[in-house]
Amino acid sequence: MGTNGSTVLEPLRQGLPPLDPSAVSSAASVALPARYEAVGSARKFTRATLGQWDLEERFDDIALVVSELVTNALRHALPADTPREQPEPPVRLHLMCWASRLVCAVRDPSDESPVARDTDDDFSAESGRGLFLVESFSDGWGWHPLAGAVRGKVVWALFQLR
Repeated sequence: MGTNGSTVLEPLRQGLPPLDPSAVSSAASVALPARYEAVGSARKFTRATLGQWDLEERFDDIALVVSELVTNALRHALPADTPREQPEPPVRLHLMCWASRLVCAVRDPSDESPVARDTDDDFSAESGRGLFLVESFSDGWGWHPLAGAVRGKVVWALFQLR
């Protein structure tokens, strides 16, 4: 972390969410196109999914985090020449629910690790605070590279459920 308002960029911690994938009680995912309208689509998908899972009371925090993760994927993880219309959308949102936890995960095609600005940075800047918001509104977060033939990474956020 930087001090005295410096603009130090911090590499994010890498790792999988601390959950057993075989114990997922509910899961849903949606492919998102390479357009900023995808953020609104991700929020609508999140609202509908949380409604089906009886978790509407958590919508505000979860939707804010989903919006930031999707925005970051669209802004920072797609090459500038990514076609806006393509057969397989490059970003995918996954929501996974366990008995007491929910994970939001956004997959994108970039191999670059996400980078957060130092929290001491100037908050008048229009961008750069997304991952700070993810950390503030979730109970944990991280990222991991995709394995095998699939390129890219997954950035995830964990929410404790009551």
